[in-house]
Amino acid sequence: MDKILQSGDGDITITNDGATILERMEVEHQIGKLLVELSRSQDYEIGDGTTGVVVLAGALLEQAETLLDRGIHPLRIAEGYEMASKVAITELERISEEFEFSRENIEPLVQTCCTTLSSKIVNRCKREMAEICVKAVMGVADLERKDVNLDLIKLEGKVGGKLEDTCLVNGIVLDKDISHPQMRKEIEDAKIAILTCPFEPPKPKTKHKIDIDTPEKYEELRAQEAKYFTDMVQQCKDSGATLVVCQWGFDDEANHLLMQADLPAIRWVGGVELEFLAIATGGRIVPRFQELTADKLGKAGSVKEVAFGTIKERMILVEDCKASKAVTIFVRGGNKMMVDETKRSLHDAICVARNLVRSNHIVYGGGSAEIACGIAVEAAADSIPGVEQYAMRAFSEALESVPNALAENSGLPPIETVATIKARQLKEKNFCLGIDCKETGTCDMKEQGVFETMVGKIQQVSLATQVVKMILKIDDVITAEAAY
Repeated sequence: MDKILQSGDGDITITNDGATILERMEVEHQIGKLLVELSRSQDYEIGDGTTGVVVLAGALLEQAETLLDRGIHPLRIAEGYEMASKVAITELERISEEFEFSRENIEPLVQTCCTTLSSKIVNRCKREMAEICVKAVMGVADLERKDVNLDLIKLEGKVGGKLEDTCLVNGIVLDKDISHPQMRKEIEDAKIAILTCPFEPPKPKTKHKIDIDTPEKYEELRAQEAKYFTDMVQQCKDSGATLVVCQWGFDDEANHLLMQADLPAIRWVGGVELEFLAIATGGRIVPRFQELTADKLGKAGSVKEVAFGTIKERMILVEDCKASKAVTIFVRGGNKMMVDETKRSLHDAICVARNLVRSNHIVYGGGSAEIACGIAVEAAADSIPGVEQYAMRAFSEALESVPNALAENSGLPPIETVATIKARQLKEKNFCLGIDCKETGTCDMKEQGVFETMVGKIQQVSLATQVVKMILKIDDVITAEAAY
């Protein structure tokens, strides 16, 4: 279910992304802040599973409380959790399956991304969104090195239109327009000058005033200013540039001279966008006009201004970048909240596809992997002679909190459903059996096509265990003020 969050200044956020919800909450308790950091770490490293990792950590803490009440030392519980975590990770690696994909066959990746998007706000068009995310990742992926540079995938959103209007652009989208209405709106084989210096005369670095008491002096000052502008435009033309992208604005005189020189320009482009443009086009960011040379220009197949919507909003598309394969996912939606949540959801799916490129092993979803790990940990606990076996059994019960939550949220009796699935996994030795959340009539997640990345699941178990161990080893939480 989606949650509506209101900030202190009245801004509204609607989301069901675990990391976003925790970031927006005002958490005062120190242990609570650790769980917020846990969710953030999962989001940075994997991009998905931010809710599951907090649910698992909470269940481990709940089980630890019971063990503490029975008189077991926190360090022994932490050791038992660590042993159980290793068993669970080994089991995940054992039950994982390798599936092949290529640039021609992206269907397995699309199905996995569909699993990621099934509980998000984009559920009604998850197939189209999953395909967009996979195409974006495959567009910038290096399959030989098994690496994906996420910096080359940009998410750009614009209010207006429908969610179905979201599209993938093979290039960069800048939320700007050409600075002069009479400049060319489309440039083929563009050579782009990327500037961080403003089109304006240098300002005197003194507090003195300049007195102009005759028309001749005024005319001389005006001619000097015009020469500055003319020289700047000429330096851009001499370098061979056919488009100027400037971080700063420029006044009407500079704009007019650029138009006369047939040199289209874009102004007020942010620093992050400038860097992205420089990486994609192979250009160098130039801080002074005197340093602008032909070898520092970026190159793109085409740059054009497009207008859309009833109010004709304009944006710049930079396509066919020569230096690297940069792509942009252009998100549309009826309001800002819809666009923001869609961007968060697509980020999760992009990260999942990236993880599969890095390691193409999957486990099955619907809580099946957690139940299988719980069975393995429970079996391993019987061979441990010390009190750590109690902690391992507690770990096994905590793993069942994820399928329990899935069953409860789907309107199924949680304890009965999980117990039935667990018994079937033990009897049939089928680790693909999970919670039938969609009520399709089968509990086999392989048939339903519900996958998760093995890397993400291992990270979940490992991170949750590490944080809970850290909490168990804290003797007392004191503030700096109390210590003083």
